[in-house]
Amino acid sequence: MINVFVLHNGRLSQINVENRADLENTLPIWVDLTDPNEEEREWVKSIYGVTLPGEDEVKDIEASARYYEADNGDLHLRTDFLIDDDDEPARTVTVAFILARDILFSVHTIDLPVFRLVRMRARSRPGSIADYKDVLLDLYATDAEYSADALEGIYQNLEDVSRSVLQKNFSDQDAAAALNSIAVEEDLNGRIRRNMMDTRRAVSFLMRGRLLNADQFEEARQILRDIESLDGHTSFLFDKINFLMDATVGFININQNKIIKIFSVASVAFLPPTLIASIYGMNFKGWFPELDWQLGYPFALALMLGSAVTPFWYFRRRGWLK
Repeated sequence: MINVFVLHNGRLSQINVENRADLENTLPIWVDLTDPNEEEREWVKSIYGVTLPGEDEVKDIEASARYYEADNGDLHLRTDFLIDDDDEPARTVTVAFILARDILFSVHTIDLPVFRLVRMRARSRPGSIADYKDVLLDLYATDAEYSADALEGIYQNLEDVSRSVLQKNFSDQDAAAALNSIAVEEDLNGRIRRNMMDTRRAVSFLMRGRLLNADQFEEARQILRDIESLDGHTSFLFDKINFLMDATVGFININQNKIIKIFSVASVAFLPPTLIASIYGMNFKGWFPELDWQLGYPFALALMLGSAVTPFWYFRRRGWLK
């Protein structure tokens, strides 16, 4: 799918493209391609002279392949963008950017929340975009905002986990749910940090390339400052995640120790009855007065019961069963 945007009165306007002629008759500043087919790739190559990278090339993570200037002067960037929704686990999607012919070309496999947000804002804020470089910087700035919103969601979810972990009665089922939530938030926090690191590298590459004017250069510096502040938040959340993980595991160990303590107390308490039963199980014909005693059997049972109850009473009195 091809989404073509032109600049009209300081606003991004989307042009409907259904065939090659529609694409030829426009003067876009942004050509956004979502999972393009071979025909759409050929349109872009023949009209603009730009060869779009394949999916394998987009996923190449070598630094030399992610940010470079081609022999014809075209700039190529590979940047990761975050997707955090409730339907699927958080993930990142790599987008290939090509800056050529005063046009921004972007190629990605699925539509991204950041791209939708930039399109919506550009239509409602006239004058915010002047050329294709403003579009790219706006994408990076919006990605930082999107990551900040995701960090706020992590913080709120960890607060819920904290209340669960620190409650008075924390069961093993609660611990399993807490560990699952902590693992999900840790994964998302790590993805955000990696995403921001990748965005920082891309913005720094643009600044070193001397392509930006004074206003755009200042905007790029502000994006870097925002990313720097997000790094502090991710570090704080990693510390909070580690604390909650240690606390949860600690409570699990406490619950397990309680179970082991109960078994230990039970084994100690039943030692005297076992001793008594062993004594009365010795069928010697020598001096054994209870053998001929009619109340011998009830007496032995009562003795075993008393010897079992007495340790439990003593342990309870000392507070060892709490």
